[in-house]
Amino acid sequence: MVRGRAVTDNRAMERPQRVCILGATGSVGMSTLDVIARHPARFEVFALTARQRVDELAALCVRWRPRFAAVDTAAQARALAAVLREAGVATEVVYGTVRLTELAAHPEVDCVMAAIVGAAGLAPCLAAARAGKRLLLANKEALVVGGALFMRAVRDGGAALLPIDSEHSAIFQCLPDDRNSWSRRIDHIVLTASGGPFRERDPTTLDAVTPDEACAHPNWVMGRKISVDSATMMNKALEVIEARWLFALAPEQIRVVIHPQSIVHSMVVCRDHSVLAQLGTPDMKVPIACGLAWPERIESGAPPLDFSALAGLTFAAADLQRFPGLGLAYDCLRAEPGATNVLNAANEVAVAAFLDGTIAFPAIHAINACTLDELAGSFGAQDTLDDLLALDERARAVARRQVKARAT
Repeated sequence: MVRGRAVTDNRAMERPQRVCILGATGSVGMSTLDVIARHPARFEVFALTARQRVDELAALCVRWRPRFAAVDTAAQARALAAVLREAGVATEVVYGTVRLTELAAHPEVDCVMAAIVGAAGLAPCLAAARAGKRLLLANKEALVVGGALFMRAVRDGGAALLPIDSEHSAIFQCLPDDRNSWSRRIDHIVLTASGGPFRERDPTTLDAVTPDEACAHPNWVMGRKISVDSATMMNKALEVIEARWLFALAPEQIRVVIHPQSIVHSMVVCRDHSVLAQLGTPDMKVPIACGLAWPERIESGAPPLDFSALAGLTFAAADLQRFPGLGLAYDCLRAEPGATNVLNAANEVAVAAFLDGTIAFPAIHAINACTLDELAGSFGAQDTLDDLLALDERARAVARRQVKARAT
């Protein structure tokens, strides 16, 4: 992990920081724009991207007038360009992975919010890291899929890497600026998890879970894929993997507790057994504002925490029987390089199949585990982006076969 460079350098004092938001129409992207709107003299929206929600992206372009907008396909680009011409908006519309990656590394961009969900965000994240950007990482899959390669790109490019997941932002905020001192200070870290909507549900009834039930998170407003990951606790499993790379920790130094209120966002347990924690309302605008302005603090728009209204904070051990995907994360961290890549790819395929009604909820874990078993020992080199993407595709092919075998 690399500490963020101050935004109050001479260049920042001369003009607003130019921000590229990868995944602008998702919940994190929209929250980022909400924070930026509160500080118009400090931040400028330079580029907005989206893969599917072209109409929503068009509305954002009309509102923010970015220099660039990026979509997935040529047809989407033509449709978006036509709408913007009609509205008199001069935003340049581009499309495809290559142009998206170029935007993330654009020489005029100061800050990149990486909020694309899944492995699709890896290439632009790598580009931003290599270009030395202030990189706000909400795309945990960049580290889950390409941990060593990604962290090397951050180091070699001189990027400022700031975590945006609330748990990792909390750990980041609890640690001193001197990264070299972390290993001397930290005994372990504790990632908190709400437990999702099924933490008390009878496991024998999970076959009947619907996508809408799985997406009804009790505390956070998130996209459907991440909401399902929270229901299976795979989101926390991926966060364990992310924490390993962000904070250079051994698997046994990363622990998870269930904290249903989502007020304590995570904790650092020091070698003297003192505990440092970051608390706040469950609102992504808080870590986003922290990342945008670090080391300064700015208004986020999140409601303040009212301690007098808190009935109590509770904590419980994470049940690996109820949430078996969490155990897979630790297994993958101890396995050969590439295992976490396979786990992520299988999970993306399985969650998509659950959301479209093809498989039952418990089959998500079964597909993840079977894909890992089938590919074990054959991951190959993981030294380049092409290596990572090749293994990702192999894992998806296996997972798709698993989905077909379990289709309801």
